[in-house]
Amino acid sequence: MSIKESNEVTVKIICTKQELIKILLDKGFKEGRKFSLDDYYFIPNDIDKDKMSTREILSKAIILRYIIDNGEVVQKITFKTKNIDEEGNILSQDSINCEITNIDDAKKLFKAIGYTEIMNIKENDVVYYKDNLELALKFVKNGDILIEIETEENTDWNTIEKIKEIIDQLNLPIEKNNYFVKKAEIELNKILKR
Repeated sequence: MSIKESNEVTVKIICTKQELIKILLDKGFKEGRKFSLDDYYFIPNDIDKDKMSTREILSKAIILRYIIDNGEVVQKITFKTKNIDEEGNILSQDSINCEITNIDDAKKLFKAIGYTEIMNIKENDVVYYKDNLELALKFVKNGDILIEIETEENTDWNTIEKIKEIIDQLNLPIEKNNYFVKKAEIELNKILKR
């Protein structure tokens, strides 16, 4: 089991995949590793989704992750906690991860102990890097194109404020009013028709 404490900025891209890649290459970024995520979100059966906000529902969610990273399959259970202010800014977050050997067995176990699957989010990611700065491009299936940058200790991007400055300096085609896009909230809102 691992516990990860970091924060991140996630922004929505407002151009095509091809345009974004060209912009990054023109700015000197290089293509790095590629991986895919297949996330299954489970919540307790006794949750009354109609009386809870999307964010409250997701705060109870457990994610079963099927990851293919450089040809290697990784399967894990993930539980995330996020401290979010009234404006939607993520002040801090951490995740607890436990590797498993069979995601289908994990789904059966969670159903047996009173959880139900509420959604499945699939995405393909490509990391672009320059001077140790990594941008994870997230191509969400039937969804948005996002860029995620995580805080890293002992770097020029060890705080959210510094990451925002870097993103602004890169002058990328993004929605400038939201540095904390929450893809799970967007996708669950589609399902709940909110």
